[in-house]
Amino acid sequence: MAVNDDEAQVLDQWSHRLAQALQILDLKVDQELLLDLARKSADSVIHAAAPVTTFMVGYAAGLHAGTGSAGNKDAAAAAVDKAAKVAFQLCEDGHDGGPASKGWADTAQ
Repeated sequence: MAVNDDEAQVLDQWSHRLAQALQILDLKVDQELLLDLARKSADSVIHAAAPVTTFMVGYAAGLHAGTGSAGNKDAAAAAVDKAAKVAFQLCEDGHDGGPASKGWADTAQ
């Protein structure tokens, strides 16, 4: 999902303020990935799927990165990428595509 320069600046400022408020100061957010995932899930399922999908990807990535690699930024980034890949694959089937053919455990490392 493309955003213009002004929107990108506002999003950066918002993300920074939110990270401070949540006390996760060293968090690096791949905003483009999350915006693309939100767009894809909204287009493939329903509009309301966008925030739910991005939340669930972040939650799954946090759980995965927290198992044995807490504090490792590379592992956290890889966990986000892996969770997003699962969500993107599921979006390909849309809202009525049935069960996911590949889940978290089946996704290549």
